[in-house]
Amino acid sequence: MSEPFVPPTWLGRISRREFLRRGGLTGAAAAFLPGRLLADPYEPYRIPVPDRRPIRIRGVVRAGDRGVGGVPVTDGIRVVDTASDGTFDFVSSTAREHVYLTLPSGHRIPTSSARTARFYRSIDPGAGDEMEAVFDLEAMERSDEDHTALLLADIQTQDAEEMAQFHRETVPDLEGTLRGLGEEEAFILACGDIMFDDLSLFPDYERAVERLGIPAFQVVGNHDLDFDGPTEESSTRTFRRRYGPRYYSFDRGNVHYVVLDDVFWHSAGYVGYLDSDQLAWLEEDLKRVEPGSPVVISLHIPVEGTRALREGASRPTLGGSVANRDFLYRIVEPYRTHFLAGHTHDGEHVFEQGTHAQISGTVCGAWWTGPICGDGTPNGYAVYEARGEEIRWRYKSTGHSDDHQIRTYPRGAVPGAPDEVVANIWNWDPEWSVVLYEGPDRRGLMSSRVEVDPLAAEIYGPEGLPEKRPWVRPYPTRHLFFAPTDPGARELRVEATDRFGNSWSAPIEEVSS
Repeated sequence: MSEPFVPPTWLGRISRREFLRRGGLTGAAAAFLPGRLLADPYEPYRIPVPDRRPIRIRGVVRAGDRGVGGVPVTDGIRVVDTASDGTFDFVSSTAREHVYLTLPSGHRIPTSSARTARFYRSIDPGAGDEMEAVFDLEAMERSDEDHTALLLADIQTQDAEEMAQFHRETVPDLEGTLRGLGEEEAFILACGDIMFDDLSLFPDYERAVERLGIPAFQVVGNHDLDFDGPTEESSTRTFRRRYGPRYYSFDRGNVHYVVLDDVFWHSAGYVGYLDSDQLAWLEEDLKRVEPGSPVVISLHIPVEGTRALREGASRPTLGGSVANRDFLYRIVEPYRTHFLAGHTHDGEHVFEQGTHAQISGTVCGAWWTGPICGDGTPNGYAVYEARGEEIRWRYKSTGHSDDHQIRTYPRGAVPGAPDEVVANIWNWDPEWSVVLYEGPDRRGLMSSRVEVDPLAAEIYGPEGLPEKRPWVRPYPTRHLFFAPTDPGARELRVEATDRFGNSWSAPIEEVSS
């Protein structure tokens, strides 16, 4: 992801995917140039202009035979609230594709037959100058203040073989997690790159959702696009046809959830960017949320991460962060904001401008080439548990028990640290404590520094590059912890305690002399 951008004169020598991969993540010089302009800057470039006739949308949000008042309804630009009898009435445009609502707490999430969330209606351009939209909700029998969100970052299956692996490994693991939740309200957040360019595999993803039996909300990623679309909007036509609006919100219990599309497609690649319509809509949407409340915003590209900095860059890349994030930070400033993202195939927690960004390890790990991501984070998914206004989280490694939170390495496993033992704690944030013990005796706190995970170096290093993905490589990470030890030290173990008081322990294997 830190490779230099390939100049346009080389385009004929590289594959389309390689160009998209490099052009999306670097290459500021060409970042905003459509592909046709790269070939011929004087060729006329025309974008189809949509039909923009005004259309009045009248409708109702109801649960049984009663209207539900105070529900925000939007076309992605304007937001109105339903009256006390559940009715709404506003003027939209035939250029808008959907009318949709912010699903209110205390009501079941309506879904398609495949269990993907269905909170929208299509705006019918052939309806004349008026149309009706009716939303039927079902009141829940029990409170949803306690609920769980399962964040699936970068499922990213490229072919039938990888999709079969997802069904064979990840789906049963998710079923086990759901059994552990019992009757608690739960839903999925598929956090982008659900596909790996082949959008014909979406129905196979939906088969997994249907099998799990809980609602799923989708976030668009840079590999979920129609690459032949000349504009950002047209690049998501398949995604929108299957899953509705690119950005929306819903409430569960006391938590306000928002989904954004920060993959800005410019026909020659993408950058992390939030268009003005989304930012204006988000500002209007959040006016209905009490300041100080928890707001969870899911997007694919991290708002701000340290991956590029860990690899030696002076600033985040255009494709690895949100370029206009300062506008976003200002909008969310009144709230306790958690950003959930994927995209980078490594895990980290970033605290900026009063927000907490949680960049998750991925379902596919390093693109289905091994059991871990490039930073050593196991293939898996994140589990977010809301208890009233409190949100707790953990990372669930696919194929492992819940207590698999640490991987340890013996003395000298990291080159340049011959006298130190090492622990990778992939869900670490600065509120954790990491302690080394020798037998029953506490040796002291371990310290973190940016290095490469030894297992990732072995699997994805020069001697072990995956044949299927030769561009996969290990990434420096800051969640490696080190402590010096004596050569004869025995019965060493690492104990890590998270911000919620949960503790895990893992022994350090001795190396025979």
